[in-house]
Amino acid sequence: MNEQQRSIVHMDLDTFFVSCERLLDSRLNGKPILIGGASDRGVVASCSYEARKYGIHSAMPMKMARERCPEAIVISGNSANYTHYSRMVTDIIQDSVPVVEKSSIDEFYMDLSGMDRFFGCYKYAGELRRKIMKETGLPISFGMSVNKTVSKIATGEAKPNNQMNVIGGAEKSFLNPLSVQKIPMVGLKTYQLLCNLGVKRIGTIQQMPVEMLEGVLGQNGIAIWKKAQGIDNSPVVQYSERKSISSERTFEQDTIDVVKLRAIVFSLVENLVFQLRKGKKVCACVTVKIRYSDFQTKTLQQRIPYSAADHEIIPVVMSLFEKLHNRRLLVRLVGVRMSELVHGNYQMRLFDEGSRLATLYHSMDEIRERFGERAIQRAIGMQVKRIGHFNPFRGETPLLVENRIV
Repeated sequence: MNEQQRSIVHMDLDTFFVSCERLLDSRLNGKPILIGGASDRGVVASCSYEARKYGIHSAMPMKMARERCPEAIVISGNSANYTHYSRMVTDIIQDSVPVVEKSSIDEFYMDLSGMDRFFGCYKYAGELRRKIMKETGLPISFGMSVNKTVSKIATGEAKPNNQMNVIGGAEKSFLNPLSVQKIPMVGLKTYQLLCNLGVKRIGTIQQMPVEMLEGVLGQNGIAIWKKAQGIDNSPVVQYSERKSISSERTFEQDTIDVVKLRAIVFSLVENLVFQLRKGKKVCACVTVKIRYSDFQTKTLQQRIPYSAADHEIIPVVMSLFEKLHNRRLLVRLVGVRMSELVHGNYQMRLFDEGSRLATLYHSMDEIRERFGERAIQRAIGMQVKRIGHFNPFRGETPLLVENRIV
C-alpha cells in the first residue's frame, strides 16, 4: 500500500493532567493551573492553556512559572488518577480501531486505511473522538493525514479540543508556513542551529537540497528534510500491553538464604528501572517470578500507576517477593518483569519532591552511563556480584533503547 492510500489519525488528550484534575474539581475550569512540584525547586509537569498565555510551559522551574502568573493554582498531581483515565481512553480506542499505537500516556496513532470504503475515515475518527469525550469527560483533539508526522502536526494545529484533516497531496502546502519547531524531533538546540542558518519556516527546508541539511545535521538532517516534505513511511505499530523488559538470576547452587534472595531481587529491579529511564519509558505492571528446586514456578504481578522511579517501583516488587516466597524450599531462580510500557517521563510521579529526586535520579543515571550500571547502587545490592541479562519471560536482554521495546 503506498503512502497516498493511508489514512493515519493522531489523537492527543488536551492538557491531560490538567483535564483530569478538572474532572475532579470543576472549580478549576477556566483558571490558570500548574501541575508539578509546589516548592520553588519543583518543575512544571503540565499547565493549562490559561497559564500558557503567560509564557509558561512544561519543564519550566515552578518558581519562574509562579512569578509569571502569581494567581495560578498549583496542584501536586495524582499519577494514579492519570493512569486510570489513560486506560479508559485506551480501552475505548482499542474496542473501536483495529490498529492502534499508544505512543505515550495521552497520545495515540491509528491506521484507518481501507475503512473509508465502509465509513469514511475522517467521519469515523470524529465519531470516536466524540465517544471518548462523552464517556470520559476529557477533551481530545486529532489530526488525520497520510502519515504519522503530518497527522501529529495537524493535531497540534487543531488544538485545543478540535480536529483537522490534511487530505492526501496537501501535505507540503499545509506544512509550508509553519515553524520548523513543529517538526517532531526538532528540539531547542536544533531549532537554534536552524535559525542561525536563517531557517525558521518549514517552507524554507522544503526548498533546500537535502545534501545541505545533511551536511549540517548528518542523518538527522535527512530525517528532518523528509518530514518537512511531508514524507513519513513509518507504520503504526500495534500497541500491546505485553511489551516488557525483564531480567533473572539463576543460581549455581539452589539457595534458601532469604537475605541473599532479597538483595538479588532488589538489584534486578534497580537495574530494570534504570533501563526504563534510559529508554524514556514508564511501566504500569510489575511481575516477580520464583522457580524452586523442584522446578515449580510461581509468579505474582501488580498493576501500578505509570512510573520509572525507584522509590515507587522497588517497594512494590519487594512486597510481591515477600508474598510469593512462601515455601520452605530451596530457590533455583528469581526474576523481575516490567510490562505495559509506554513512552513517558518518569518525573510524572516526582511532583511532591520537586526537582530533588529528579536531580538525584539524573545524577545516578549519568554515573551509570559513564562508568557502568553497577558504578552506583544501594547498599543492599552491593553483595550481588553480577546481574544476569537473560530475559526469563521473552528470552531477550533487558536493554531498552529509546524508541525500541524488547
